[in-house]
Amino acid sequence: MATATAHTVTLAGALGHLVDVEVDISSGQAGITLVGRAEASLREGPERVRMAIINSGLQWPASYRTTILLSPADLQKSGTHVDLAIAVAALAADGQVPADGLLGTAFVGELTLGGGLRPATGVLPMVLAAAERGIRRVVVPEPQAEEAAMVPGMTVLGFRSLGQVAAELRGDPVPAAPPVAAASGAHLLTWRGDQRLDELDLADLAGMDDEKYSLEVAAAGGHAMMLDGPKGVGKTSLVERLPTILPDLTAEESLELTAIHSLAGTLDPALGMITRPPYSSPHHDASRASLIGGGSGSVKPGELSKTHSGVIFLDEFPLFRADVIEALRQPLESGEITVARREESVTLPARGLMVLAANPCPCGEYSDVAQHNRCKCDPVIRRSYRRKLSGPVLDRIDIFRHVRPRTDATADRLVPAEPSVAVLARVTEARERQAVRYAGCDWRLNSQVPAPRLKDEWSVSAAGQELVRNETYRGRLSARGAVRVLRLAWTVADVTSARLGRDIRPGVEEVGIALRLRTGQPLPSRAVRLLVSAPVEDAG
Repeated sequence: MATATAHTVTLAGALGHLVDVEVDISSGQAGITLVGRAEASLREGPERVRMAIINSGLQWPASYRTTILLSPADLQKSGTHVDLAIAVAALAADGQVPADGLLGTAFVGELTLGGGLRPATGVLPMVLAAAERGIRRVVVPEPQAEEAAMVPGMTVLGFRSLGQVAAELRGDPVPAAPPVAAASGAHLLTWRGDQRLDELDLADLAGMDDEKYSLEVAAAGGHAMMLDGPKGVGKTSLVERLPTILPDLTAEESLELTAIHSLAGTLDPALGMITRPPYSSPHHDASRASLIGGGSGSVKPGELSKTHSGVIFLDEFPLFRADVIEALRQPLESGEITVARREESVTLPARGLMVLAANPCPCGEYSDVAQHNRCKCDPVIRRSYRRKLSGPVLDRIDIFRHVRPRTDATADRLVPAEPSVAVLARVTEARERQAVRYAGCDWRLNSQVPAPRLKDEWSVSAAGQELVRNETYRGRLSARGAVRVLRLAWTVADVTSARLGRDIRPGVEEVGIALRLRTGQPLPSRAVRLLVSAPVEDAG
């Protein structure tokens, strides 16, 4: 008898590894042996494959010894999608299909006992990993052909059954087969009203110029933000309009995010690539695994990864569980999440725009203005509520804004509010300036620039640096906070440059605004008018 090899891919989080499935059919005691560190569901694969081959009208070498090696042998493999690769390698080793037809092709798909193909989770990251290893053709279940075709330069063959795959490899006419049912997706739940955010606009909110400018800076530079204020002042309304001023995803961001949703099993291939920044607002009772990632079996991306390059809003932040709050340190600092358990360690991207919101007390009625204060919370309870805001986590937030109730004095009804499309144009231009500045670097936005490179290559003016040093010396800024102020200063300069139409390098004025954004101090009303409401020609 002989040996044959087929290729497939196994996933460790968002990272894919090419796996060689070697099948040897030889004399000896009849049976099936699977080696190569396979997890439980994969160890059951040979029995599924044997019955699928028999019920497809093909021959299984029942009187021979069949050895299946998943190589590299020291790599942990998981996933029932390896079934198809095992089946075609066994058929090639038995001479029922040509072995050279397996070269340069990756096979992905779970088999039913009747020989049908079933969809697999994570096809897009699998195909991306295969393409990086030189694979140029992939065979997948028919419903996932569109998803696999999102990878440029890949030839995709979508089939319904093992019989069809075998016929294609032999060069025979492909027989008919029952359609493959698509995997269920989140888009079945259309009653949730996700599309309501598409109708929102910043022009809906009168006044709030300080907060809107802060929102613009956060969007332009990708800066994490914290909103604090009594209930009903508009914190949620502001954040829900944040996606309206974010530009479409770049081709690289779109592919990254689509691959993450494929891995999570929430991708609808019929809708194509994800091109708009996603938005998520998980409830404060959400578990750590649902936000960070994890789950039973293989690690699944959480909400922080599924909103990569988008917006995640954590409202009522002090009510989140302590372990969830502390777990936010890593994504806020590095833009990644590492989930480690036993022998498995998975790193997932999570560089979304995180916005936190909190009330001043559990009832949300507290105000530092006596005539507005209707809080009935015990002072001890109020202090306990605020203590849940972890200092190390808050130190990783770039922008702090105290949102106050609007009055006739703060909301000028005679001045029309600026629409989202106008702000979007400036944010887009500010991001384009960053793309040029950081061309060839491993980061895209000001909020991601490493501190040493920021100080050496993109320093602010000497007077601006002195201002930051003084604030650090007086204990008003930590070392981490000082770096974040410098990053903010660059974004302030980019936003102002977009308004004025000329390049501005961060100086004392930009650093001063960045300091106020960082420390929560309100911006001077005149500065806000110039930055937000005035036409470009009046901004000087």
